[in-house]
Formats: sequence, C-alpha cells, structure tokens
Amino acid sequence: MTTTASTVAARTAAADPVGDPSFGWRRRIAYVVLIGYALLMFVPFAWSVLTSFKTLPDSVSGSILPSPWTGEGWQFALTKLNPPIPTMLFNSALIAGVVTVTNLVLGSLAGYAFARLHFPGREALFVIVLATLMMPDQLRLVPVYLMLHAVGLTAGVGQYVGVMLISAVVGTSIFLIRQYFLTIPRELEEAARIDGAGFVTTFAKVMLPLAGPALAAVAILTFQGTWNAFFWPLILLQDPGHYTLPIGLLFFRFAGGMQNDWPPLMATVVMATVPILVLYVFFQRYFVAGIAATGIKG
Repeated sequence: MTTTASTVAARTAAADPVGDPSFGWRRRIAYVVLIGYALLMFVPFAWSVLTSFKTLPDSVSGSILPSPWTGEGWQFALTKLNPPIPTMLFNSALIAGVVTVTNLVLGSLAGYAFARLHFPGREALFVIVLATLMMPDQLRLVPVYLMLHAVGLTAGVGQYVGVMLISAVVGTSIFLIRQYFLTIPRELEEAARIDGAGFVTTFAKVMLPLAGPALAAVAILTFQGTWNAFFWPLILLQDPGHYTLPIGLLFFRFAGGMQNDWPPLMATVVMATVPILVLYVFFQRYFVAGIAATGIKG
C-alpha cells in the first residue's frame, strides 16, 4: 500500500510543473469553475425538457418537476402543428446537410490552395475572404435577394437552393482548413511528388486524409450554424411547407396561438436541439483537436 501511494505521489509530482507547488490547486479550481459553468449552461435545456412533460397549468406554476408527468405536449407538437414537425425536421436536415457538404468540399479546395499553392494575389485574396466574415447579412440583404429573385430562386423548390447557395462556402470554413493545412509538414507533399503524384493526387490521398480533425470541426460548426440559421430562411422560405425548425418555432410562438402554451413549444425546442447534441457527442474529440490545431500556425 505504501509503495503504491508513493508511486502515485511521484507520478503526480512529475506531472506538475517543477517549482510551482500551487499548480495542483489552480488546476482543481479550474475544474470546479468549468464544471459549474457547464452545469449553468445545462439548466435551460433541462428546464425545456422538464417543461415539455408538464401540463399547461403546471408549466406556469413555478414547480421544477412535472406533477403529473404527461406527454400531451409532445403529442400536440408531433400531430397537430402545421407544418408538421417531421416536415420541418426534413427541411432543416436537407439544407444543413447540403451546406455542410459544400463547405467541406469547396472549403478544403480553397484552404489547400491558400495554404500550399503560390499564385499572384494569394494573400490579398485571402484577406478579402476574411473580410467577408465582417460583413453582416443585413448589409447585403437587398442585392442578394434581387439576384436570387432574378434567377428564380425565391419561389417553389428554388427557395431551398437559394438558402443553400448563400451558405455554400463561408470564410470560416476556408480559414480553419487553411490553418490546419499549414501545420502539416511539407516533407509529406515532397515525398508524394517524388513518387510521381501531382497536386490533385497529393491533395486527395495525402493532405485530405490528414486533415480529418479540421474537417470534423468545420462539419460540426457548419451543420450547427445552418441548422439554427434564422435570417436567410426567414427571408427566402415563404412556403410553409419549406419552413425549417427555427422558422416553425417563430410561427408557433407568434402566429400559431402558442404564446403561453409552453409544453408543446418546449417539446419542439428539445426536438430541434437533440440532433446537434448527438452530432457533438460523437465528434467532439475531432472537433476539439481540429480547433486546437488550427490556431498553431498563421
């Protein structure tokens, strides 16, 4: 027992920075603060879940737990809303999925070009890409809408295409992938070229497989941002059958007579949140690794 305790103590001491006896306490304090912050951020979601299982009088009574537990809010949200929840789930998944794929494909191509290829005006063009991140959507609303309307992307199925086209590739995706490519040793590319690989083969078979963490980070950020997008879907999706979940929540809240009907509203919120939580749970390690690596080199 003494030997085991001594071994553990020696390993702990070796892990702490030499000459900094307060490191262990600071680390514990950091853990407590982070766990407390995580629990604080979890409270609104927990409140939404619990409220979705309450009755309407119970939801405004101030009680924490439902009394009694009921699924009437979920039943109402799944069967009596118009447009129905499955339709809006499909619309959100379709738009978010297509936009995620286009950002991965186009963002990886552009990121590789900015990181590895040398062409006139590369740095100036990259600055322009970054500048687009500083331009609010409200500033370009009128010209973008007029252009989409001129090519027929503001009516019918074209509404889907218009929303997808606006977010087909964003500067954040290019920036993150470009930063990750800069961290990959050039010796790998040189070895591929010695073996006779060209730029396309080197990109597809050498660089792209190594950029998995960055691609995962871009996929999660893009899918989450598009799934929760509100501004452009509100402007372009005029047909109720094309509504996404954020637009449906607005409709239910203000136009559907659910201003104070909290159980079905919270059931809809939970259904809109769960896909993002599942995505992050399965890909969080790649997301963290990708975000950490993209800040290493400028």
